[in-house]
Formats: sequence, C-alpha cells, structure tokens
Amino acid sequence: MPTSRLFAETKIPHQKNYGGVDFPAVLSPAAVVSHNPSVLTAAVKDQKPWLDSLLHRHGAILFRGFDSSATASDFNDVVEAFGYDELPYVGGAAPRTNVVGRVFTANESPPDQKIPFHHEMAQVPEYPSKLFFFCELEPASSGETPIVLSHVVYERMKETYPDFVEKLEKHGLIYTRVLGEEDDPSSPIGRGWKSTFLTKDKIVAEERAAKLNMKLEWTKDGVKTIMGPIPAIKYDETRQRKIWFNSMVAAYTGWKDARNDPEKAVTFGDGNPLPGHIIYDCLKILEEESIAIPWQKGDVLLIDNLAVLHARRPFAPPRRILASLCK
Repeated sequence: MPTSRLFAETKIPHQKNYGGVDFPAVLSPAAVVSHNPSVLTAAVKDQKPWLDSLLHRHGAILFRGFDSSATASDFNDVVEAFGYDELPYVGGAAPRTNVVGRVFTANESPPDQKIPFHHEMAQVPEYPSKLFFFCELEPASSGETPIVLSHVVYERMKETYPDFVEKLEKHGLIYTRVLGEEDDPSSPIGRGWKSTFLTKDKIVAEERAAKLNMKLEWTKDGVKTIMGPIPAIKYDETRQRKIWFNSMVAAYTGWKDARNDPEKAVTFGDGNPLPGHIIYDCLKILEEESIAIPWQKGDVLLIDNLAVLHARRPFAPPRRILASLCK
C-alpha cells in the first residue's frame, strides 16, 4: 500500500500483527508540525481515499502526535473531514452527553466499572459502521480502550466451541434490558427510556422502538425492552469473512444494575439460556487477542465497527474520552 505524503506509519509496542498486517495502524505527522489543530483536519481531507483503504485493511487507526492541545471542537472538525454521515444514538444503552456538534462523551459510567467488549449497538438493527474516540484528558492511570479483531474471535470460538457457534448462527440472540425513566449515571447501561428514544412521549418511544423491531413492556417506573432474535454472527461482505458481531459477553457479564440481572439480559434466540462457562471462556479469548494502548492527550482512534470490538478498563480520574458515531 502506498504511503501518504502527510502521514507517517509508525510502530508502537502494543500493536499486534496478523498475517503481516499491524493492528491497529498508527499514524503520526510525516513532518514536524506546529501545534495547530487544523493540520490533522486538512490532512484527512487531502488523504481521505488512502485513509479509507488503510482502515479497511487494518480495522482501526490511531492518530497520534498531531496536537495535544486539540479541543472537542477540533475533534468535531476531524470527524466532519472524513465525510461520514452521523448516526443518531437511538437504542443504545450507555449514558452520554452531547458536547459539541457530532461529539458526545463516551460511556459516563463510574470510573471503577469495567465496560466489557462489544460491537457498538450490536443489539439493535441500526448500528454505526465507524466509531471515533478522542482523548481530551488522559487518565491518571489505566482507563485504556482495549480493541480486538472480530474475525479472530469468531475463528477461535468456532475452533473451541463449534456446537455453540452453530447454535448461535442458527438461533441468534435475544437481548432484554429494563430502563428507568431518567438516566442513571451510576450504571454502565443506565440510559433512561427518554434519552434512549430521544422523546418524553411514550407513543413516540413505541414508534421508534418498532422501527428497531424492539418490543416494549411498560412498568410502573420504566420499561422492559426486548430485542431479537437478532444475528450474533455476521458475514463481512467487504472482507469476505465471518465476524463475532454481538454484545453477548458485554450483556452477560456487564449489564448489571439495580434494574437488570446480566444472566437474564441475553439468551439464545429460541429463549434458552446461554452456557455461562462458554461466555467466560469467550471473555478470556477477547482479553488474550486484544490490545490496550494507553491514551495520550490529543489521540484520535478511528474504529471500523464491523471489524473491531472495544471495551473500557477502570481508571483513576481524571479521564475524558469523547466519541462520535457514524453510519
């Protein structure tokens, strides 16, 4: 692949290599640049086709060393420069706050909580194809966003548990989550139904849920959402390989709060329970194959959501990671 004249492909200790392809790709300025947030934005606009092909090959790109003084607004400019359409955050579980333009906070759950591996919004039919993350304030310690290649997880699970994977491919998954009326910032899945469906009107919420093929069961102080059966394994047409496109491990090990029991949060599509020991073995595989690059201020991480799962490690504050979702 030809090298861009504006970007230098660099190596960092945390990268993995699969079949001669680094994961993720890491790009830095090709020459010494002044601390000017517009440098990365201009470079993206100039090299967009090359960056698209790089993302398709590597699954994720870390932009590092461009400007440690970049702001949320500068990050929004970078997102806009790529030209991807924005995806409204309807149906997702994480509590988030809009910061500027297309930029939101990443999951606002407490810092001592781990967020398990998942494809963004894999539990709903309309999910983002691309995710951007931006480090506005690096953590005092830990707080990485581990990433892992989805097809690698599928291949290892298929080899280790072929019958389980066959059943997943046949039946898919059903996700169940109980929402309160308002957001609960103490929970990693604490988004209330009003912000989940971007309305205060139950009728409008039901209409928007129906578009997602989601069933709603209203309770005294909230609503139970039921999604599925929905595929747990997808075929990535552009790369011609199967991917582990689900939130099974995240739901089974992490969808826990005052309203939700994680072991009831996800089942096979025929309603039968999932085998817990296999879920936890899958978690081990995810951890073994993942990489966790410590954040540096000004970092921008672009993820192909069809190729890569991501997570969040607990951290010592302060830490501020911003995000943007694209169709």
